[in-house]
Amino acid sequence: QVHPVESGGGLVQPGGSLRLACAASGVVFGLNAMAWYRQAPGKQRELVALINSGGTTHYADSVKGRFTISRDSAKNTMYLQMNSLKPEDTAVYYCHEDFSFGEKWGRGTQVTVSS
Repeated sequence: QVHPVESGGGLVQPGGSLRLACAASGVVFGLNAMAWYRQAPGKQRELVALINSGGTTHYADSVKGRFTISRDSAKNTMYLQMNSLKPEDTAVYYCHEDFSFGEKWGRGTQVTVSS
């Protein structure tokens, strides 16, 4: 596929969990890192978590200790396990691939945290 595809979003109560998945584009040459971004209504898109080609991870302060990013190279899929969700985590979550020659974005999946 040309672009990554996200899945797993939905409506969850505060304190609940969700696992997002990103089916990668399949392009591996020049891949530097994969990441999850999110954009809430009226706000700028922000980095949530990143995993580079060496497996090193980075998290936004707001999600440290609650979210876990991982990658299954055999399945060409990246995941975001989200625990202890808060209403402020509500946003569209996007998968991002960073290459030496450019980048690819998914279309996003909506996550809504509400009682």
